[in-house]
Amino acid sequence: MKGRLRVAGTVELGGLTAPPSPHRLKRLEEGARAIFPDLAAPDRSWMGFRPSIPDSVPVIGPGRDPRVIHAYGHGHIGLTLAPVSAQLVAATIKGSPPDARLTLCRPYRF
Repeated sequence: MKGRLRVAGTVELGGLTAPPSPHRLKRLEEGARAIFPDLAAPDRSWMGFRPSIPDSVPVIGPGRDPRVIHAYGHGHIGLTLAPVSAQLVAATIKGSPPDARLTLCRPYRF
C-alpha cells in the first residue's frame, strides 16, 4: 500500500451471482476526489463477497456440539461488539448459567 490509497465502504446485498455495480465504484471515486481533487485515476477495482447472517443477529454460543463455541456474524460492527461477545463466550466456556442474550444469538436458530 506504500504510496497508494484504498477507498472502500459499500455493502450490497445482491447475491453471489450478481455482477459488480459500476455506479457504486463511481460514488467511491467521487467521494475520494471530494477530499483529494488531484487524485490519479484508479488503477484497479476489487469486489469481494462477505457472508451475512439472514437475520442480521450475530451467531454466539455453543453449537449442537457443545465443544464448539461460535462467535461470528457481527456485520460491520465486529470491533464494537467484540467485548460483549468475548464476555458471552468466556461465560459459556466457564459453564456459567446461560445469558438471556444468547437465546437470540444461538447458532442453530436457522
